[in-house]
Amino acid sequence: MDVQSLLNYFFRKIGCITVLVLVVWVVLLTTVWAQEKNAENTKTSVRVAVISFQPLTAGEGQENTVICPISGIGYSCGKILKGAENIVEEVFVDKLHELKGVELVPSDKVQDVYKRIASESLKQSILKVFKKVGEELGTDFLAVGYVYRYTERVGYEYGSEHPASVAFEIHLIRIADGKVIWRGFFDKTQKSLMEDVFQISSFLKGGGKWLTASQLTKQGMDKVFETFPKLEQ
Repeated sequence: MDVQSLLNYFFRKIGCITVLVLVVWVVLLTTVWAQEKNAENTKTSVRVAVISFQPLTAGEGQENTVICPISGIGYSCGKILKGAENIVEEVFVDKLHELKGVELVPSDKVQDVYKRIASESLKQSILKVFKKVGEELGTDFLAVGYVYRYTERVGYEYGSEHPASVAFEIHLIRIADGKVIWRGFFDKTQKSLMEDVFQISSFLKGGGKWLTASQLTKQGMDKVFETFPKLEQ
């Protein structure tokens, strides 16, 4: 066999081996992809229920202080614009929708179950009531929020007679043991840089403008979500 024949034989062998390696490589990649895809499809979502947020105002003789029903801690409160609790809840729910692997229970179903169980459990602690609600709904977590203050800006973006002021608190309860695993608290009345130079970061984040109460709420929600836990079953 001459040299040319040997070279031809050699290259044919190399070609066969190369094709075989490519085929094996493609098969392995396809198998891995299929396994990952299957794992994604079989992975169950974390179910979360949100109790309708509630506005809390000071009772008679409490001046400007309100007590959180869950923690028992007193907070400074103030006027609350009608329907403000719905605005804060909507901003919170929008943030939950941004999380991967989170399934929200329909709101009307949550409220129906909560109202019924709450009326049947008047002598039980509020955390036990929430745990029962979560168990009946088959959720992993339950969120509940309170609005302590929500007043609108009076004026315009670059000139305000009265700034917006927002205060709210949100608790996340793990249904498995009924414990509060996260608390998000926000309380802010926007001030000018002349009043508080330490607010320069948040003031510039708002575009250097006087924010509306809704805009201030979104800013506050972004802030509290910085510590929001990774939800796992």
